[in-house]
Amino acid sequence: MVVAGRLIPFRDNYNQYFNLSAFIDWGIAAIFLLYGLKLNIKEIVKDISNWKLHLLVQCGTFILFPLLVFLFYGFAKDTSYYVTWLSIFFLASLPSTVSSSVVMVSIAKGNVTSAIFNASISGIIGIVMTPLLMSFFVQPDQENINQSEIIQQLLLKVLLPIILGLLLNPILKNLVTKYSRIIAEFDKMIILLIVYESFSEAFTQNVFASVAPKVFIIIAVSVIALFFSVYEILKFISKKLQFKREDIITATFCGSKKSLVHGSLFVMVLGIAEDQKVLFLLPVMIYHSFQLFYVSWLANRIEKKSQLRKM
Repeated sequence: MVVAGRLIPFRDNYNQYFNLSAFIDWGIAAIFLLYGLKLNIKEIVKDISNWKLHLLVQCGTFILFPLLVFLFYGFAKDTSYYVTWLSIFFLASLPSTVSSSVVMVSIAKGNVTSAIFNASISGIIGIVMTPLLMSFFVQPDQENINQSEIIQQLLLKVLLPIILGLLLNPILKNLVTKYSRIIAEFDKMIILLIVYESFSEAFTQNVFASVAPKVFIIIAVSVIALFFSVYEILKFISKKLQFKREDIITATFCGSKKSLVHGSLFVMVLGIAEDQKVLFLLPVMIYHSFQLFYVSWLANRIEKKSQLRKM
């Protein structure tokens, strides 16, 4: 998808033939509708009591991430790399991604119910937490902030499809179970299209050309190191708390994710200078792509190990 985004990028004028963004939006909504069809209301109510898992995921997203980046604030302050550091802190302040978190947890046979709960609630918490964390370093432009629009998108793309799926659960659950493999492939296709669309936009707008190679390397190494740091810390804490295998997968997968969708939105509403927006989006794009590549590989590896244990 990255190579395709470079060689044959999707351009705005192609939308008259096929609206890729709209297709992805409907695809994401369809993913959550299908997960709603798989769920059971009793399971969701029961899962809310799994507060240790939920607390760990949200603390990882909104406390551990920013704290790890903040440790380097003293080194970057009053230097030419301050904005680079701030762009990585912006990444650390974002909520967890929704669709890919749930998809990857599902592939690895983790706790999907908790994944949906945490991925959904993370986006809602992020509406408050991301601007709050960034406000310590960037004065937000209050005139451009439209929280009602953000909430509306979350309701339409995430919560409403899940609720609809739950309502249709008694009628269509068996059909969804029967075609679960086809549905899994559909999930993966939507994720791949998200990657393709993101890199198409980056290449057509020359995002990478406007960043010095040294800065690009610093950002790439930093965000990958950040991912593994958070992932391993969450895994360690999960084991110390004696989580079940399924809950460990959910804690590490959901707690280590960051949302490109929210990143693209917040960079527009936080009062970040126009000439710095590319730099702020770059860590998010690199992180988002890496987490998809690595975690999808990891999820499939965990799934294969799980199948071998059953044999």
